[in-house]
Amino acid sequence: MAPGPAALPVPLLVAAAREAQGPGRRRRLPAARALQAAGEVLAVAAGLKPALLWDCGPAGPAELRRYLGRLREAGLAAERLHVLAMGGSALVLRPGLARDRLRDRSPPLVDVSAARRGPALCGPDEAQAVRRHLAALLGHLRDAEAAGAEPVTASEVEPSGWNLCTVAGALLGYPAVYTFAEGAENCLALTPLRVFTARACCPRIKDGLRVQICSFSVPESLCAELRDVLDAWCQQLRAAFGAQSDFVDLCISSEVVSLPAVAL
Repeated sequence: MAPGPAALPVPLLVAAAREAQGPGRRRRLPAARALQAAGEVLAVAAGLKPALLWDCGPAGPAELRRYLGRLREAGLAAERLHVLAMGGSALVLRPGLARDRLRDRSPPLVDVSAARRGPALCGPDEAQAVRRHLAALLGHLRDAEAAGAEPVTASEVEPSGWNLCTVAGALLGYPAVYTFAEGAENCLALTPLRVFTARACCPRIKDGLRVQICSFSVPESLCAELRDVLDAWCQQLRAAFGAQSDFVDLCISSEVVSLPAVAL
C-alpha cells in the first residue's frame, strides 16, 4: 500500500495564518481558526471545491498570496492556486477547476429581491445579465492563468454592475445561487431555508480536525424543483472526495432554519 500524504507542521500553519492578518491586528487569530483556514485551502487544492472566500481578517491580495506561498513551503498545496480580488473581497481559487465550473455549468438563479413575496427561480431572460457577468469573469480567469506560471498568482477584477453575491456563489461552486435587485435587502427573512453543509476530517493537519468543505442554503419551497442539481452537486463532491487522500469521513448534512434576517 502506498503511503499517505505527509503530515503538515501545525505551528507553521498557525504562524502563516497569523502573519496574513497584518501587523495592525490587536487580536491574534486563534490557532483553531488558523487550522480551519489551512484545511479550507487544502480542500481547494485537493479539488473538493473550486474556491473559498477568505474571511480570516483583512488580508489583501499580497498578504494572502504570501500566506499561500508559506502553505506551499510547508507541503500543503502542490496544485497551482490563484488569489482573486473582487469588490473588496478576496477568494482563493484552483484556477483550472474554477474556470471549468464557470464554463461547463451555469447554476440556477434564485431571485430573492426584497420586492418579491417569496423566492423564485429566474427565467432565462432574467438570468441573461448574470450569465454575461459570469462569462466576463471566465475570460478574466483565462487571461490571468495565461499571464503567469508561478505556483501562486493574483489578479483583480473590476465588478462593474455585478451582483457580487451571485458571482461569488457561482465561483464557490454552489449548485444554486441567490440574485436580487440592486441593494442589499432580500425577501428571505423568516423564510424556511434548507442549509446544506459538507464536512470532513483532515488527519493530515491534525487528528480530530473537522473541516467545513462548504455550506450553502436554498429555499425549502424550491428544493423539489432543484432536486436534480442538488443531487448532481452531491454526486460530484463524493466523486471528488474519492479521488483525493487528504481528507477522510465525508459527511453531507442538511437542516431547515428560519431566521429573522438573512445577510447575503
